Amino acid sequence: MTSNRIKNQWLYPMGALRAALVVACVALLTACGGGGEVVVAVPATAVSTTNLRVLPADYLSRKAVSYGAFRTADRNAEIAGLVDPVKSAQMNANIKQDLDLLVAGNFRLIRLFDSYDGPIDPLTGVAVEGIATRVLRIIADNNIDMKVQLGAYVNSVKYVLNPVVVASILAENQRELDRLVALAKHPVYKNIVPVVSVGNETMVVWSTVPIPPADMAVYIKYVRDRVTQPTTTDDDFQFWREAPRVITDQVDFVATHLYPEIFTKFPESLFYYDWKQEGETAGPARAVAMMKAAMAKTRSSYQEVRDRLDRNGLTAVPVVITEVGWNAVDLGQLRFRAHPANQKMFFDALATFRAEGRVGPGPGNIFYFEAFDEPWKGGDDKWGLFNVNREARFVVQNLYSPAIWEAGTFTEADAVFFTPPVPKVAFAANKYTLFSDAPGAVVATGLRVDAFDGNSVSAPEVTMVAPLSGDGTRAIELTPVPKDYGWGLLYSSATPYGTENLKAFEATGTLNFLIKTTYTGKIEIGISTDTSVGDVQETYLQIGSGDFGYQNDGNWRLVSIPLQSFLAVNPKLDLSLVLTRFAIADRYSFTGKPLNSNITTKIQIDGIQWSR
Repeated sequence: MTSNRIKNQWLYPMGALRAALVVACVALLTACGGGGEVVVAVPATAVSTTNLRVLPADYLSRKAVSYGAFRTADRNAEIAGLVDPVKSAQMNANIKQDLDLLVAGNFRLIRLFDSYDGPIDPLTGVAVEGIATRVLRIIADNNIDMKVQLGAYVNSVKYVLNPVVVASILAENQRELDRLVALAKHPVYKNIVPVVSVGNETMVVWSTVPIPPADMAVYIKYVRDRVTQPTTTDDDFQFWREAPRVITDQVDFVATHLYPEIFTKFPESLFYYDWKQEGETAGPARAVAMMKAAMAKTRSSYQEVRDRLDRNGLTAVPVVITEVGWNAVDLGQLRFRAHPANQKMFFDALATFRAEGRVGPGPGNIFYFEAFDEPWKGGDDKWGLFNVNREARFVVQNLYSPAIWEAGTFTEADAVFFTPPVPKVAFAANKYTLFSDAPGAVVATGLRVDAFDGNSVSAPEVTMVAPLSGDGTRAIELTPVPKDYGWGLLYSSATPYGTENLKAFEATGTLNFLIKTTYTGKIEIGISTDTSVGDVQETYLQIGSGDFGYQNDGNWRLVSIPLQSFLAVNPKLDLSLVLTRFAIADRYSFTGKPLNSNITTKIQIDGIQWSR
């Protein structure tokens, strides 16, 4: 499929002897000044040496896409509802509709992320069909020409302190592996499943389910020893570009994720690139240059993975890009980037890259992320080729009837492009108030309040039993509904990327608020700003009892934080372009708490204002 695989047809049939000769010859050339790349012997313990399983032609040739079946903001509720015969039938119908849509666009290879069972039926005491099993059954029952990369989702115990919970998670991981094996070996489904994958983004440095490579290697080997399909683990290219032998020895192919769009959000990252393309004239030409730069980053990231394998003697091991995509809609962090036209430009460039892999160097296949929007993902949604209503976006409208197109008419000339932010006129008053019902308070307008992930905390206004001295009778009562990482709430403009120029508060100003709670441990207070180069900056301060007047003793306390304290942590904040005027949160990893701490203690806040 690639030149590296062709090379291996003659380089490695004689095994370690020929590999050793190659190493010796190259070493001699290098010592004599002959130059050239050092070729490393294939590791004797590697799957590629002992029994590399070739990727099936169906897996390499079919247009591929990641698939999730959930259509609401509450994935757990959809899963729980599978015990209801009506809801179960509706899920089956939804999956059938999705598969038919994908086949109509010639997307005949999908990736599923797990093999979970459904919930326990209270009448029978037996688990109902999970999503993966339903997908496979519906494909089989309806003779749909579709193949499935089937996954097993394994969870981490890194941040779990309770040994009983640790044992429970490990036991569920084992059951998940066994479910994957059972489905991959099923007499009917095995013909639908050309490859299997164990784990999803478990070893990259930023993983939310961190698992040591040595443990992942055990999981991978357990599955591979029990199935006949090529086996891998899915992870980000940041892992694969430095993958240790303990993992590369166990896989038949590399399944890597590449997200150039996400790299643009982290200017200090090693993987940041010139996505703004300010050297091009502002307008369509800059948009085109930006998307070309994104594709160039995708190609170079792939090549880093390929080169890592080759340097380690694993030229026979193919690389498949199992996640890569571009957002069609900006949910708050992708201004100048996310748009249906930009998505199509990137998708089309990926198709070219994929086609190159059919005849020469390049990835074995590319799975676009993803088929359909999934609202339960909150701020990580809007990657879909279709929106949640199964309406085709601009990116694939040429494949479908206009009857199912998403509203809106676009051309590539509509693609968005970078333009430097411009500050508003400076706010001149001495107080900038976000929330107060004190007599004479002038509250800023045009604001909105958002919970992290949409619903990680509720924040209704309440009437207080006893009014505060000098204030009214209204306060905000926060009730955390935490995710595994924690919760948060922020005040920002109702207009996307709307800023306020609060530069006059920079030298001597403070961020003030009243708070009453017995919340355990530290909380976080934050602000964020735009910058003249369009890179959003934020700072969160972790504060505990005794910091800036805060006490979690159940009494009303005035907290007053000098704005210079935020700037000291992040000097890149630009108070002439303030985005988040106030944020309160508890991201457990930042406040020293274990993940899944699930602290739901109420917090009342009032009198939120900037002053100078």
